[in-house]
Amino acid sequence: MNVIYNDLKDKIVLITGATRGIGNAIAKELARNSVHVVFNYRSNPEAAEAFCLELKELGACNATALHFDITDFDKMKIEVDNFIKEKGAISGLINNAGISKDQLLLRVKPDDISNILDVNLKGAMVLTNHLSRNFLRAENVSVVNMSSVVGLMGNTAQTVYAASKAGLIGYTKSYAKELASRKIRCNAIAPGFIKTEMTDNIAEKAQDEYKKAIPMGEYGNTLDVANLVLFLLSSASSYITGEVIKVDGGLYI
Repeated sequence: MNVIYNDLKDKIVLITGATRGIGNAIAKELARNSVHVVFNYRSNPEAAEAFCLELKELGACNATALHFDITDFDKMKIEVDNFIKEKGAISGLINNAGISKDQLLLRVKPDDISNILDVNLKGAMVLTNHLSRNFLRAENVSVVNMSSVVGLMGNTAQTVYAASKAGLIGYTKSYAKELASRKIRCNAIAPGFIKTEMTDNIAEKAQDEYKKAIPMGEYGNTLDVANLVLFLLSSASSYITGEVIKVDGGLYI
């Protein structure tokens, strides 16, 4: 079900990692809510421009592609600051960019730890902290951090990924507490197994085993997550901050 929140119309929202998977679905739902969708891309400006056109066709009041990698902090700050000077204050942020490299802990190398933490945790923290001065000039500000149910329960062969997502939860709660008096909200979403291109590549037998662990017996879909993001960005959730909301079909009860 596609949800429409009228108060999101013309809201400027920045989402990282919007070119595929859950982030792509979120960006499209933002567009359907007449949001000015801002997203980053690392390469291929032609594909970024095509995505802008697609978002506008879906109903976005505007769409802007910013050229930066989430781990290139200096470039990120320049791109974001230039956008704000030209277009105005950003009032919604979705820290969705993330990577994973599943491997047994005895095989984890220091570079693996650095790479995953830089994208999943440090990138989100640096971007959010940098935007906070801008948030003080905006209205109805909401930050949504994409964590994972793995950050709550842990998982074999995902020690680094779990640590990065757990760290994002700690950051979410602290950020929410520090800026609540300024009416700036911050919440985290912890998806479980969500059907994407990545899950499609899992062997059928393995998928059956995963589904047995889910009380609802099936994967969620990207719209399940996107609808929650819309709710948390809208004034319908105006008294909710510092929360971690699972979208996991009961996997972690």
